Amino acid sequence: MNFFRKIKTEGISLRFVYRAMLVLAVIVSGFLLYATYRSSVTFSHLSDATDDYILLQKAVYQLVSASDTLTENAQRFTVAGDRKFLDAYFTEVFETQRREESIDIMTRKLNSTDVLKELQNAMSESLKLMEREYYSMKLVIEAKGYQDYPKVFENIELTPADQALSPKEKMNLAQAMLLDEDYYHQKEIIRGNMQDSLDHLELLTHGTQDKTESDLKSQLQIVRILIMLQTAGIMIMIWLTARLGINPVLQAADNIHKDKPIPVAGAIEFRSLANNYNRMYEVYKNSIAHLNYKASHDELTKAYNRAGYDFIVSTLDLETTYIILFDADNFKEINDSYGHKMGDMVLQRIAETIRHHFRSDDYICRIGGDEFVVFMVHMEEEQKQLIRLKIEQINEELGTIKNGIPPITLSAGVIHGKNITDRNNLLHEADLMMYETKKRGRNGFTFYEKQ
Repeated sequence: MNFFRKIKTEGISLRFVYRAMLVLAVIVSGFLLYATYRSSVTFSHLSDATDDYILLQKAVYQLVSASDTLTENAQRFTVAGDRKFLDAYFTEVFETQRREESIDIMTRKLNSTDVLKELQNAMSESLKLMEREYYSMKLVIEAKGYQDYPKVFENIELTPADQALSPKEKMNLAQAMLLDEDYYHQKEIIRGNMQDSLDHLELLTHGTQDKTESDLKSQLQIVRILIMLQTAGIMIMIWLTARLGINPVLQAADNIHKDKPIPVAGAIEFRSLANNYNRMYEVYKNSIAHLNYKASHDELTKAYNRAGYDFIVSTLDLETTYIILFDADNFKEINDSYGHKMGDMVLQRIAETIRHHFRSDDYICRIGGDEFVVFMVHMEEEQKQLIRLKIEQINEELGTIKNGIPPITLSAGVIHGKNITDRNNLLHEADLMMYETKKRGRNGFTFYEKQ
């Protein structure tokens, strides 16, 4: 209740509300997105695990099939000595490459140490088997006297004892190597390792399914809670926006239409806006705001004159305004040397140059013969570097002859509205800073520094 009473009596910052609700919305939305992402990832893991299991199962069968094909062609070549079986063997090895494709798939897809271990064992045994097959086929090549054979056999050398065998003995030895018990024992080891891999894969798939179901239930519960929090946050946001912003704006629009002051209610920002508007409204009612262009502007330079300056000072929010007082250096010497007409042209050039380097929202006033004031609105105190650059650029531009107009420089005093203690004493405080610049040799600027 105290919270709502405070909102009604003192108001609350709409900026704070929006930031707080934005942070809350971002956090809740982030968690919600993460929760839904995790759910989709969980489903994806299940689907991937199933697909991988099917793919790996096919790869295992393909590896076994490829191994059997190699065995069959190697055995036929050692028995019959027919070159077509040798060619078929190496077509499988170098072109079809089902064995390498299967091994590549399993290596990329497997992330289980146990399964990889079984695969590595199978690969090791398979390489041993191929070395045996290559050696037996080299015996047949030697026995048959084939001259054109795959280059892989160039690196295979028969033992002196085997090399000394007769062609028939070489054929017999080759057949024995691929048909004996030791050869089939090696093939059974490979099959056993492949079956162990399949068994481990099956266990992993079932484990993933169980974990997925448990994770999914937890994630859906979190999603429900986050949706409720987000819904509550949206409702609070709608209520606060209506209470602090929309309703006061509607009331303000109605009062403006009726030519009445705006009720000071709602958010702190709107209350400040209402107070400023009401002050301007009172000024308007007293006819100060009815100054026409001629009455509020200097005819020579088109800048605001002293009347315009007074009106601007009475209505500006000085808390967000920089005040810059410019004074022309040695202006009297120009009047004495070139005449008052040239002096007027110099003043016009000063006003034009200042106007060029400031925004259209800023106010430029001529408050004396060669004195100008610039009000930079909506500026925080930290913007000193920007103002330094502007003043330096203005002096650099004015320091050159242009269209026969002699060069001139400006001395400036700069103060932020936050540091002004008395609105009516504004020029005096800026004047002090400007004279500090004059003391240092003119052609520069001095910022007010807090003591």
